Amino acid sequence: MASRMLRLRILHSNDIHSHFEQMPSIAAAFKELRESAGEEHTLTLDVGDHIDRVRIETEGSAGSANLAIMNETGYDAVTIGNNEGLTLSQDTLNLLYGSEARFTVLCSNLLEATSGQIPRWGKAYHIIEKAGIKVGLIGVTAYFPDFYQLLGWDIKEPLSITSELVRELRPQVDLIVVLSHLGLRNDQRMADEIQGIDLILGGHTHHLLEEPLHIGETYVCAAGKFGQYFGVVDIDIDADTRQKVNVSVSIHEASSYPADAHIAKLIDQYRSSSEQVLSRQVAYLEQPLSAEWYEEAPLGNLLAAGIRRWTHADIAIVNAGQLLGGLDRGTVSMGRLLQICPSPINPCRMLLTGDRIWKALEESRIPEFMEKPLYGFGFRGKVLGMLNVDGMQVEYDASAPAYAKIKRVWIGSEQLVREKEYVVGTLDMFTFGIGFLSLSEGKQIEYILPNFIRDVIREELQETGAVQASLIKRWKQADATGLNKSP
Repeated sequence: MASRMLRLRILHSNDIHSHFEQMPSIAAAFKELRESAGEEHTLTLDVGDHIDRVRIETEGSAGSANLAIMNETGYDAVTIGNNEGLTLSQDTLNLLYGSEARFTVLCSNLLEATSGQIPRWGKAYHIIEKAGIKVGLIGVTAYFPDFYQLLGWDIKEPLSITSELVRELRPQVDLIVVLSHLGLRNDQRMADEIQGIDLILGGHTHHLLEEPLHIGETYVCAAGKFGQYFGVVDIDIDADTRQKVNVSVSIHEASSYPADAHIAKLIDQYRSSSEQVLSRQVAYLEQPLSAEWYEEAPLGNLLAAGIRRWTHADIAIVNAGQLLGGLDRGTVSMGRLLQICPSPINPCRMLLTGDRIWKALEESRIPEFMEKPLYGFGFRGKVLGMLNVDGMQVEYDASAPAYAKIKRVWIGSEQLVREKEYVVGTLDMFTFGIGFLSLSEGKQIEYILPNFIRDVIREELQETGAVQASLIKRWKQADATGLNKSP
């Protein structure tokens, strides 16, 4: 007599990043696939970075729009990504996941620093039974200890936590599924080093695995980014032996499904209310402030001045590519600041030698640096752009060869000393080794969270004299003799 088969369907998404235009189709697809397999046979999961403050609906609702859509889509459990954990305060997360979520939140490696415990809205693991199959769920998020510490979290190394939980759960369940917002390399390492995991659903590095990786007894799956795709895993288990008999994995394009009208209407409502919230005036300009990527402009100078003030630094250095547009005369709203500065990038402070500063300034005049496209590390612009500065004056010769364009640099009233260390206010992304590499070589780095650089601009616009000061040039062409006078 043939053994009876127990069947489970797992629907999964990851790294949607508030692409609300995809969510109605994902909801419709999940509903259809859930109905075809049977509600009691289906488990619906998300692997983090569903929330992204780049979008009006998210920023204007403080993430409530995402939670409402996730609730209505029917997720059973999720883990959080760095976009939830590092761009939202503990209070906001407590509200969203503690009061609004109708699903289980797995944060196996994220503890409150004060209590040393998993937050009240989260679980280290979750056992759920579907159609007679006991599934143990673990959720781990990317390991950024320096940043999480500043926000009041104690984040643990994820693979060791996962290993401990797998040992604890394995005797209690038929399947172990890890929701891993760690990136593909860590997923591969996890599958290779930790025995007893049946399925790893991955995210963070936006990898799309059209065919799963099969490492030992573990299947590794991932569905790309921005809600363009989602994944389906169908598993058959022998009811007597409790062993997997068949695993079928597939990736589906969200746009091939019609939009769910209810979800679309809900998104429209949140967009309308968020636009009202973000229309609030934060400043009024008597004159426009332009932004340019390849030449000095007032709004870039104003950002640099704001970073210098925010970080209490001797000087400030920022890249002009952070700004996607300027500000017109008249009312400045939070919505406009979101449009022109969408990146979730934070200020930071470091000690940097004059030699490293000089090198970055030289690179800032070279087209291959200014025009360099950047991706990741929170950057939502298009190109790196030149460097805007504050607290310094730079004399340069545009016609000189590369790495010989900078003639003199003043810090205040004194010329820059190559061997001296200066307190520099800049942007956290430079510390990760992208853009101007010399800016990643600082010491005593202090990250300033949770405020984004658009918050810095907002406050700087309200500083008396800041707008007029932004019109003063920091970069000056050397004259024919190269002997311009000190400022």
